[in-house]
Amino acid sequence: MEQGTDKKGILLESGTNEFEIVEFVVGDVTYGINVAKVREVINLVPVTKMPNVHPYVDGVFTLRGRVMPLVNLPRCLGQGTDKEPTNIIVSELNEFYVGFLVHGVSRIHRISWSAMEEPPAISSSEMVVGIVKMAEKMVLLLDFEKIVSEINPEINQKLTSIPTANERLTSLRKTKRVLVAEDSPLLRDLLVGTLREAGYEEVIVCHNGQQAWERLDAIAKSGEDMNNYVNIVITDIEMPKMDGHHLLKRIREESRLAGLPVFIFSSLINEEMRRKGENLGADGQISKPEIVQLIDLIDKKIL
Repeated sequence: MEQGTDKKGILLESGTNEFEIVEFVVGDVTYGINVAKVREVINLVPVTKMPNVHPYVDGVFTLRGRVMPLVNLPRCLGQGTDKEPTNIIVSELNEFYVGFLVHGVSRIHRISWSAMEEPPAISSSEMVVGIVKMAEKMVLLLDFEKIVSEINPEINQKLTSIPTANERLTSLRKTKRVLVAEDSPLLRDLLVGTLREAGYEEVIVCHNGQQAWERLDAIAKSGEDMNNYVNIVITDIEMPKMDGHHLLKRIREESRLAGLPVFIFSSLINEEMRRKGENLGADGQISKPEIVQLIDLIDKKIL
């Protein structure tokens, strides 16, 4: 994998239910990160220590005029080793730039979201959101949003802080049903809790795009009025089994669902991803953690 170069050129076509991961190593374990989150991979650079930072953070560094924190992934994952880290993965999450210190970066894989499985219940790591089985090994996909939310608590605050609505607006929200597709347990709980607090009490929770599609498809095939069951869909992009873009594509291709409003709420909303969402017919795209903006757009769409 070429280092120090921008990865925008290899983002995937819209709605294919495929994605690319950058494979990297921490300790003796192989991990992966979605290419869409990677701005570039660099060699080690000077790091400035900072007082009172999170234990995962080694300090800050400067890249192309931008100052960003450096997260020590070996420490974060409890992968202590005598091996010296060699690379920094520079990532953009929730419009927040951060570097992840790793022991090595090897290659890029293109795979289907359907090949990604949820981690087993016996998994002791809350940081793992998916497992990709390959011929000779397994690659663990980390919940980078969870890591970033731990070092930057402002993200969680934005997901849970909403203005108080008047009684009329709250009453109107109670008449609507929202389907949420989100794989991250932390972000799913925060999002659903905040929606219910705002008055959207009827929330159908799905852990990935496949669950959401099966639920919607069953309603469509029943011949029942969709408005009696679901009034709007909020979906993440990155999810096991079926990603948010492919879910949106399936919804728009099904005539009985084509008019259903779909909002993408994701940490991957950048210029490229926004263009893909628009091409697929998204009614709105909001970058996490801007929950106030999301609820405002929902109100305008369905109330």
